[in-house]
Amino acid sequence: MEIASLENMRKLLVDNCMLTVSPEEIQDDTLLFGPGSLGLDSIDALQLSLSIESSFQTPIKDPELARQILSTPGSIRSWINKQKGSS
Repeated sequence: MEIASLENMRKLLVDNCMLTVSPEEIQDDTLLFGPGSLGLDSIDALQLSLSIESSFQTPIKDPELARQILSTPGSIRSWINKQKGSS
């Protein structure tokens, strides 16, 4: 069973970031940072990292790894599910 779902990721983003889109517009492959993305910044990245650690007990310690994990909702989901031993 999957620990983290797209709905979990939408809630995480809505609760921690000031988004200009509705949760339903956020898909697994929606870019979070950079051109053509949701426009998140470094403060949002910190908030997301802390929320992931708090919600899923999966700390992201390495900044380079965090950059990869926090690229899309799907990449966050995959990483959390891998850390928790589900797919």
